[in-house]
Amino acid sequence: MLPELAAGFTLVGLTAYVVLGGADFGAGFWDLTAGGAKRGAGVRAMVKRGMSPVWEANHVWLIFVLVMLWTAFPEAFGSITSTLAVPLFLAGLGIVLRGGAFALKGEAATIAEARALGATFALASVLVPFFLGTTVGAIAAGEVPVGNAAGDEWASWTGPLPLFVGVLGVVTGAHLAAVFLGADSQRAGRPELVDAFRRRALGSGIMAGALAIAGVAVVESEAPRLYDGLTSGAGLACVLVSAAAGLATLWLEWRERFEVARYTAAAAVAAIVAGWAAAQEPYLLPPHLTVSEAAAPDETLLALVIAASVGLLLLIPALAWLFRLAVSGTLAYEEKPRP
Repeated sequence: MLPELAAGFTLVGLTAYVVLGGADFGAGFWDLTAGGAKRGAGVRAMVKRGMSPVWEANHVWLIFVLVMLWTAFPEAFGSITSTLAVPLFLAGLGIVLRGGAFALKGEAATIAEARALGATFALASVLVPFFLGTTVGAIAAGEVPVGNAAGDEWASWTGPLPLFVGVLGVVTGAHLAAVFLGADSQRAGRPELVDAFRRRALGSGIMAGALAIAGVAVVESEAPRLYDGLTSGAGLACVLVSAAAGLATLWLEWRERFEVARYTAAAAVAAIVAGWAAAQEPYLLPPHLTVSEAAAPDETLLALVIAASVGLLLLIPALAWLFRLAVSGTLAYEEKPRP
Protein backbone atom coordinates (compact mmCIF):
# COMPACT_ATOMS: atom_id res chain seq x y z
CA MET A 1 0.00 0.00 0.00
CA LEU A 2 2.70 2.50 0.98
CA PRO A 3 4.83 1.92 -2.16
CA GLU A 4 1.80 2.46 -4.40
CA LEU A 5 0.83 5.58 -2.45
CA ALA A 6 4.32 7.04 -2.80
CA ALA A 7 4.27 6.20 -6.51
CA GLY A 8 0.89 7.94 -6.78
CA PHE A 9 2.27 11.12 -5.22
CA THR A 10 5.22 11.00 -7.61
CA LEU A 11 2.87 10.59 -10.57
CA VAL A 12 0.80 13.61 -9.47
CA GLY A 13 3.94 15.74 -9.32
CA LEU A 14 5.12 14.47 -12.69
CA THR A 15 1.75 15.24 -14.28
CA ALA A 16 1.78 18.76 -12.87
CA TYR A 17 5.28 19.35 -14.19
CA VAL A 18 4.50 17.97 -17.64
CA VAL A 19 1.44 20.25 -17.94
CA LEU A 20 2.65 23.45 -16.27
CA GLY A 21 6.37 23.15 -16.91
CA GLY A 22 5.63 21.94 -20.44
CA ALA A 23 3.62 25.09 -21.13
CA ASP A 24 6.51 27.24 -19.90
CA PHE A 25 9.00 25.45 -22.13
CA GLY A 26 6.55 25.71 -25.01
CA ALA A 27 6.38 29.46 -24.60
CA GLY A 28 10.11 29.51 -25.27
CA PHE A 29 9.48 27.58 -28.48
CA TRP A 30 7.18 30.36 -29.71
CA ASP A 31 9.79 32.93 -28.70
CA LEU A 32 12.31 31.05 -30.84
CA THR A 33 10.00 30.87 -33.87
CA ALA A 34 8.34 34.30 -33.54
CA GLY A 35 10.32 35.82 -36.41
CA GLY A 36 12.42 38.96 -36.70
CA ALA A 37 12.67 41.71 -34.12
CA LYS A 38 9.76 43.69 -35.57
CA ARG A 39 7.45 40.88 -36.68
CA GLY A 40 7.94 38.82 -33.52
CA ALA A 41 7.84 41.68 -31.00
CA GLY A 42 4.17 41.16 -30.06
CA VAL A 43 4.51 37.41 -29.56
CA ARG A 44 7.68 37.78 -27.49
CA ALA A 45 6.11 40.50 -25.35
CA MET A 46 3.13 38.25 -24.62
CA VAL A 47 5.45 35.37 -23.73
CA LYS A 48 7.25 37.67 -21.27
CA ARG A 49 3.96 38.97 -19.89
CA GLY A 50 2.48 35.52 -19.40
CA MET A 51 5.55 33.78 -17.99
CA SER A 52 7.02 36.39 -15.67
CA PRO A 53 4.69 35.92 -12.68
CA VAL A 54 4.64 32.13 -12.51
CA TRP A 55 7.29 30.46 -14.68
CA GLU A 56 9.78 29.57 -11.94
CA ALA A 57 7.08 28.27 -9.59
CA ASN A 58 6.40 25.41 -12.00
CA HIS A 59 9.84 23.91 -11.31
CA VAL A 60 8.64 23.15 -7.78
CA TRP A 61 7.05 20.05 -9.28
CA LEU A 62 10.34 18.84 -10.75
CA ILE A 63 11.98 19.14 -7.31
CA PHE A 64 9.01 17.35 -5.76
CA VAL A 65 9.31 14.45 -8.23
CA LEU A 66 13.07 14.11 -7.69
CA VAL A 67 12.74 14.12 -3.89
CA MET A 68 9.90 11.59 -3.96
CA LEU A 69 11.77 9.28 -6.33
CA TRP A 70 15.07 9.59 -4.48
CA THR A 71 13.55 8.94 -1.06
CA ALA A 72 10.84 6.38 -1.87
CA PHE A 73 12.63 4.43 -4.61
CA PRO A 74 16.39 4.96 -4.16
CA GLU A 75 17.43 1.95 -6.26
CA ALA A 76 15.38 3.15 -9.21
CA PHE A 77 16.60 6.73 -8.72
CA GLY A 78 20.24 5.61 -8.79
CA SER A 79 19.69 3.45 -11.86
CA ILE A 80 17.93 6.24 -13.78
CA THR A 81 20.33 9.05 -12.91
CA SER A 82 23.44 6.97 -13.64
CA THR A 83 22.39 5.31 -16.89
CA LEU A 84 20.68 8.47 -18.16
CA ALA A 85 23.22 10.90 -16.77
CA VAL A 86 23.87 12.52 -20.18
CA PRO A 87 20.31 13.65 -21.06
CA LEU A 88 19.59 14.55 -17.43
CA PHE A 89 22.74 16.67 -17.23
CA LEU A 90 21.90 18.42 -20.50
CA ALA A 91 18.34 19.06 -19.30
CA GLY A 92 19.60 20.44 -15.98
CA LEU A 93 22.13 22.65 -17.74
CA GLY A 94 19.39 23.90 -20.05
CA ILE A 95 17.12 24.77 -17.12
CA VAL A 96 19.91 26.81 -15.50
CA LEU A 97 20.83 28.64 -18.71
CA ARG A 98 17.19 29.23 -19.56
CA GLY A 99 16.38 30.69 -16.16
CA GLY A 100 19.45 32.92 -16.14
CA ALA A 101 18.80 34.18 -19.66
CA PHE A 102 15.13 34.88 -18.90
CA ALA A 103 15.99 36.84 -15.76
CA LEU A 104 18.80 38.85 -17.36
CA LYS A 105 17.25 39.52 -20.76
CA GLY A 106 15.45 42.66 -19.60
CA GLU A 107 18.65 43.99 -18.01
CA ALA A 108 20.83 43.70 -21.10
CA ALA A 109 22.92 46.78 -21.77
CA THR A 110 22.94 46.43 -25.56
CA ILE A 111 20.75 44.98 -28.28
CA ALA A 112 23.44 42.37 -28.98
CA GLU A 113 23.34 41.19 -25.36
CA ALA A 114 19.54 41.07 -25.42
CA ARG A 115 19.59 38.97 -28.60
CA ALA A 116 22.18 36.55 -27.18
CA LEU A 117 20.19 36.11 -23.97
CA GLY A 118 16.96 35.75 -25.92
CA ALA A 119 18.49 33.08 -28.15
CA THR A 120 19.81 31.20 -25.12
CA PHE A 121 16.40 31.28 -23.45
CA ALA A 122 14.55 30.16 -26.57
CA LEU A 123 16.96 27.39 -27.57
CA ALA A 124 17.14 25.98 -24.04
CA SER A 125 13.33 25.99 -23.92
CA VAL A 126 13.34 23.50 -26.79
CA LEU A 127 16.27 21.34 -25.68
CA VAL A 128 15.14 20.84 -22.05
CA PRO A 129 11.79 19.14 -22.81
CA PHE A 130 13.48 17.12 -25.55
CA PHE A 131 16.10 15.67 -23.20
CA LEU A 132 13.58 15.12 -20.41
CA GLY A 133 11.37 13.35 -22.95
CA THR A 134 14.20 11.06 -24.03
CA THR A 135 14.67 10.15 -20.36
CA VAL A 136 11.03 9.13 -20.02
CA GLY A 137 11.18 7.30 -23.34
CA ALA A 138 14.26 5.34 -22.27
CA ILE A 139 12.48 4.19 -19.10
CA ALA A 140 9.37 3.21 -21.06
CA ALA A 141 11.47 1.30 -23.59
CA GLY A 142 13.09 -0.76 -20.82
CA GLU A 143 16.54 0.65 -21.50
CA VAL A 144 17.34 1.35 -17.83
CA PRO A 145 18.51 -1.82 -16.05
CA VAL A 146 18.92 -1.99 -12.29
CA GLY A 147 22.32 -0.93 -11.00
CA ASN A 148 24.79 1.92 -11.05
CA ALA A 149 25.36 2.90 -14.69
CA ALA A 150 24.28 -0.59 -15.71
CA GLY A 151 22.85 0.60 -19.02
CA ASP A 152 24.54 2.13 -22.05
CA GLU A 153 25.01 5.84 -21.41
CA TRP A 154 24.33 6.76 -25.05
CA ALA A 155 22.33 3.98 -26.70
CA SER A 156 19.83 3.90 -23.82
CA TRP A 157 18.30 7.27 -24.77
CA THR A 158 19.04 7.57 -28.49
CA GLY A 159 16.74 4.79 -29.73
CA PRO A 160 13.54 5.37 -31.73
CA LEU A 161 11.17 5.45 -28.73
CA PRO A 162 13.21 7.86 -26.54
CA LEU A 163 13.76 10.22 -29.48
CA PHE A 164 10.06 10.04 -30.36
CA VAL A 165 9.02 10.92 -26.81
CA GLY A 166 11.52 13.79 -26.81
CA VAL A 167 10.03 15.29 -29.97
CA LEU A 168 6.50 14.71 -28.67
CA GLY A 169 7.42 16.54 -25.46
CA VAL A 170 8.55 19.60 -27.43
CA VAL A 171 5.42 19.67 -29.61
CA THR A 172 3.05 19.05 -26.70
CA GLY A 173 4.61 21.85 -24.68
CA ALA A 174 4.32 24.19 -27.65
CA HIS A 175 0.63 23.35 -27.98
CA LEU A 176 -0.06 23.94 -24.27
CA ALA A 177 1.79 27.25 -24.42
CA ALA A 178 -0.16 28.44 -27.47
CA VAL A 179 -3.45 27.72 -25.68
CA PHE A 180 -2.35 29.45 -22.47
CA LEU A 181 -0.94 32.47 -24.32
CA GLY A 182 -4.09 32.71 -26.44
CA ALA A 183 -6.10 33.04 -23.23
CA ASP A 184 -3.66 35.65 -21.93
CA SER A 185 -4.01 37.61 -25.18
CA GLN A 186 -7.80 37.59 -24.87
CA ARG A 187 -7.64 38.97 -21.35
CA ALA A 188 -5.15 41.62 -22.47
CA GLY A 189 -7.49 42.75 -25.28
CA ARG A 190 -5.03 41.94 -28.08
CA PRO A 191 -7.11 40.42 -30.92
CA GLU A 192 -4.16 40.28 -33.32
CA LEU A 193 -2.26 38.10 -30.84
CA VAL A 194 -5.34 35.99 -30.16
CA ASP A 195 -5.42 35.15 -33.86
CA ALA A 196 -1.67 34.52 -33.91
CA PHE A 197 -1.81 32.07 -31.03
CA ARG A 198 -4.99 30.49 -32.40
CA ARG A 199 -3.13 29.56 -35.56
CA ARG A 200 -0.19 28.28 -33.52
CA ALA A 201 -2.46 26.28 -31.23
CA LEU A 202 -4.32 24.63 -34.10
CA GLY A 203 -1.12 23.82 -36.00
CA SER A 204 0.73 22.40 -33.01
CA GLY A 205 -2.38 20.53 -31.82
CA ILE A 206 -2.79 18.80 -35.18
CA MET A 207 0.92 17.99 -35.24
CA ALA A 208 0.81 16.57 -31.71
CA GLY A 209 -2.16 14.40 -32.65
CA ALA A 210 -0.44 13.16 -35.80
CA LEU A 211 2.71 12.35 -33.84
CA ALA A 212 0.70 10.46 -31.23
CA ILE A 213 -0.93 8.34 -33.93
CA ALA A 214 2.39 7.68 -35.64
CA GLY A 215 3.90 6.84 -32.28
CA VAL A 216 1.65 3.80 -31.95
CA ALA A 217 3.82 2.00 -34.50
CA VAL A 218 6.99 3.05 -32.68
CA VAL A 219 5.69 1.81 -29.34
CA GLU A 220 4.50 -1.48 -30.83
CA SER A 221 7.91 -2.08 -32.37
CA GLU A 222 10.16 -0.88 -29.54
CA ALA A 223 8.12 -1.70 -26.41
CA PRO A 224 5.55 -4.46 -27.04
CA ARG A 225 4.71 -4.75 -23.33
CA LEU A 226 3.93 -1.03 -23.15
CA TYR A 227 1.88 -1.28 -26.34
CA ASP A 228 -0.22 -4.07 -24.85
CA GLY A 229 -0.84 -1.94 -21.77
CA LEU A 230 -1.90 1.08 -23.83
CA THR A 231 -4.34 -0.96 -25.92
CA SER A 232 -6.19 -2.64 -23.08
CA GLY A 233 -7.68 -1.92 -19.65
CA ALA A 234 -6.90 1.31 -17.83
CA GLY A 235 -4.20 2.28 -20.34
CA LEU A 236 -6.66 2.19 -23.22
CA ALA A 237 -9.21 4.18 -21.20
CA CYS A 238 -6.61 6.91 -20.61
CA VAL A 239 -5.71 6.98 -24.31
CA LEU A 240 -9.37 7.40 -25.27
CA VAL A 241 -9.82 10.19 -22.71
CA SER A 242 -6.73 11.94 -24.07
CA ALA A 243 -8.00 11.65 -27.65
CA ALA A 244 -11.43 13.03 -26.73
CA ALA A 245 -9.91 15.90 -24.75
CA GLY A 246 -7.54 16.66 -27.63
CA LEU A 247 -10.37 16.85 -30.18
CA ALA A 248 -12.39 19.05 -27.81
CA THR A 249 -9.37 21.33 -27.44
CA LEU A 250 -9.03 21.76 -31.20
CA TRP A 251 -12.73 22.65 -31.49
CA LEU A 252 -12.44 25.18 -28.66
CA GLU A 253 -9.34 26.70 -30.26
CA TRP A 254 -11.18 27.04 -33.55
CA ARG A 255 -13.92 28.93 -31.69
CA GLU A 256 -11.30 31.01 -29.81
CA ARG A 257 -12.56 29.75 -26.45
CA PHE A 258 -9.11 29.56 -24.94
CA GLU A 259 -10.12 29.74 -21.29
CA VAL A 260 -11.95 26.41 -21.49
CA ALA A 261 -9.34 25.01 -23.88
CA ARG A 262 -6.69 25.41 -21.17
CA TYR A 263 -8.39 22.73 -19.12
CA THR A 264 -9.12 20.31 -21.95
CA ALA A 265 -5.56 20.61 -23.24
CA ALA A 266 -4.21 19.93 -19.75
CA ALA A 267 -6.57 16.95 -19.41
CA ALA A 268 -5.34 15.50 -22.72
CA VAL A 269 -1.72 15.63 -21.58
CA ALA A 270 -2.47 14.40 -18.06
CA ALA A 271 -4.37 11.41 -19.45
CA ILE A 272 -1.36 10.36 -21.51
CA VAL A 273 0.90 10.48 -18.44
CA ALA A 274 -1.64 8.41 -16.50
CA GLY A 275 -1.92 5.98 -19.41
CA TRP A 276 1.85 5.49 -19.49
CA ALA A 277 1.86 4.71 -15.76
CA ALA A 278 -1.07 2.30 -16.10
CA ALA A 279 0.45 0.58 -19.13
CA GLN A 280 3.73 -0.32 -17.42
CA GLU A 281 2.21 -1.26 -14.06
CA PRO A 282 3.52 -2.83 -11.81
CA TYR A 283 6.97 -1.92 -13.11
CA LEU A 284 8.88 1.19 -12.19
CA LEU A 285 11.76 0.20 -14.47
CA PRO A 286 10.22 -2.22 -16.95
CA PRO A 287 10.84 -5.08 -17.20
CA HIS A 288 13.43 -5.22 -14.43
CA LEU A 289 12.08 -3.60 -11.26
CA THR A 290 8.57 -3.34 -9.83
CA VAL A 291 7.29 -0.59 -7.59
CA SER A 292 7.26 -2.90 -4.56
CA GLU A 293 10.77 -4.20 -5.20
CA ALA A 294 12.18 -0.69 -5.58
CA ALA A 295 10.48 0.74 -2.49
CA ALA A 296 12.32 2.00 0.57
CA PRO A 297 11.49 0.57 4.03
CA ASP A 298 7.96 1.17 5.32
CA GLU A 299 9.17 3.57 8.00
CA THR A 300 10.74 5.79 5.36
CA LEU A 301 7.69 5.60 3.11
CA LEU A 302 5.30 6.45 5.96
CA ALA A 303 7.31 9.52 6.95
CA LEU A 304 7.58 10.58 3.30
CA VAL A 305 3.86 10.19 2.60
CA ILE A 306 2.98 12.23 5.70
CA ALA A 307 5.48 14.96 4.78
CA ALA A 308 4.27 15.04 1.18
CA SER A 309 0.63 15.26 2.26
CA VAL A 310 1.31 18.19 4.58
CA GLY A 311 3.48 19.84 1.94
CA LEU A 312 0.83 19.58 -0.74
CA LEU A 313 -1.77 21.05 1.61
CA LEU A 314 0.45 24.13 1.82
CA LEU A 315 1.75 24.15 -1.74
CA ILE A 316 -1.41 23.70 -3.80
CA PRO A 317 -3.41 26.62 -2.26
CA ALA A 318 -0.36 28.89 -2.59
CA LEU A 319 0.13 28.00 -6.26
CA ALA A 320 -3.60 28.29 -6.92
CA TRP A 321 -3.58 31.81 -5.45
CA LEU A 322 -0.50 32.73 -7.48
CA PHE A 323 -2.12 31.48 -10.70
CA ARG A 324 -5.34 33.30 -9.87
CA LEU A 325 -3.47 36.57 -9.44
CA ALA A 326 -1.62 35.94 -12.70
CA VAL A 327 -4.79 35.08 -14.64
CA SER A 328 -6.56 38.19 -13.33
CA GLY A 329 -3.72 40.34 -14.63
CA THR A 330 -2.69 41.58 -11.19
CA LEU A 331 0.87 40.32 -11.68
CA ALA A 332 1.13 41.09 -15.39
CA TYR A 333 4.51 42.28 -16.59
CA GLU A 334 4.50 44.52 -19.64
CA GLU A 335 7.62 44.29 -21.77
CA LYS A 336 8.92 47.79 -22.49
CA PRO A 337 10.28 48.35 -25.99
CA ARG A 338 14.01 48.96 -26.12
CA PRO A 339 15.26 52.20 -27.70
